[in-house]
Amino acid sequence: MFNITSKKAPRTWSDLMSNQGRQQNLNIDKLHLGDLSTAEKVIYWTIVLTPLWWLLGIQTVLYPTVAFILLVMGFELDKITKSSLPFCNWAWLGMTVAALWTNILGLDSVGFDVMKTLATIFTLFKGYFMIFACMTLPFWHRIRVQVITRAVAWMAVGLLVTLIIQLLILAAIGPLPHFMPPLAKLIPGEKLSLMVKFAVFQPFFRIPLPRADLYTADPPILGVCALVYFFICLGESNRRLRKYALSGCVACLIISQSRLAWVCFPLTILIINSFRSRFARIGSLWITSFISFVCAILGWTISDVLSQPLSTFNSARADSSKDREFIISATIDAWRESPWVGWGIIEKTATWGNGAFELPLGTFSSYSQVLYLHGIFGFVFFAAALISTLGIFWQPAVQGNKVCQRAFATLIALYTLCQATTLTWMGIYFWFLFIWLGAIIAETQNQNVSNWNYL
Repeated sequence: MFNITSKKAPRTWSDLMSNQGRQQNLNIDKLHLGDLSTAEKVIYWTIVLTPLWWLLGIQTVLYPTVAFILLVMGFELDKITKSSLPFCNWAWLGMTVAALWTNILGLDSVGFDVMKTLATIFTLFKGYFMIFACMTLPFWHRIRVQVITRAVAWMAVGLLVTLIIQLLILAAIGPLPHFMPPLAKLIPGEKLSLMVKFAVFQPFFRIPLPRADLYTADPPILGVCALVYFFICLGESNRRLRKYALSGCVACLIISQSRLAWVCFPLTILIINSFRSRFARIGSLWITSFISFVCAILGWTISDVLSQPLSTFNSARADSSKDREFIISATIDAWRESPWVGWGIIEKTATWGNGAFELPLGTFSSYSQVLYLHGIFGFVFFAAALISTLGIFWQPAVQGNKVCQRAFATLIALYTLCQATTLTWMGIYFWFLFIWLGAIIAETQNQNVSNWNYL
């Protein structure tokens, strides 16, 4: 009935996606501020001016506040009743409510101390609620994927410039002292993460090498951010800008000395190529089969094969690895004392080294932190949010949508990295990732509707 195979019509879903991608690339090269919606302008300049917010010490307040204000500005009852949000958005809102309920139970146990209450509400505001708000914005405003990509690319170039300046200072003068930005003192909660820090020398395999935090709270978070930025910037259409942006991402990934981020980087590339190359899928199966065959011949188990690389991996920063393992183990032990609803707030700490070291429980691993704070009840919502967000990109990724392939692979890497650093602690530094994800979902849904109407 319809001539789908005519020259004017795309033959396949992949053809349709590539045609639209080429058209977007042509348009984005001519992109000017006048072409941006109000929401796009606000988000674009908030991302590009990241160095300014870093020096002022207002990152942790500014980003969730911007997302909240835009969410309120775009709210209309018809947008909820007539056009439903994806399940993953509601899952993040559900996680926010679940966390709030368990937080209230925890605060009630200490009599709703003013400072603890403010810090807890603020953590929720810049954590799970911010994720929900950012993923919902593209459904309530016109926010294009390429606008976010362009802004992140410029920010990555700024990262490269900042890193070069810090390394030159480190080589010429030595490490400079940290300082607290003027506006950081007004923000509730701990202040250590708001300090502006400069590059220093730290041992890696007992060799002193430069390490930096840049716009983040600590180097491992910089590694996570660099990985996330890299796969967002891959979609930048301007070749020269993309080249410098990717260079900045790689440089930050290296300087962070984040071992897990280094491992996740090739893993993410492998996942993306597995969608695009039949050889990559077959190759991974052959490698797995070969390893299993060798283990069977030599009588080894998988743990035997992984033990030596894991030992080398941990030896790079032996003290750091032991500290993380100790805190995560202590956090799980504390969760077992209140398994269903958790503790609600971080009250307990763990000490070691005859009291020389002390850290709050839940400092590392998102998964152990969620169990400790929100129990099995909260963990169910957390798992639903993670799985549904990942799952929504699966079908278009399999069908050849390249940006969905990058989103799917990036989420796999992020979920892996959440084992070492908590999402509520580091998510504020790549807040636009969730806007990017929401914009991809919104554009993909619109393309599906347009394609159906066309047919």
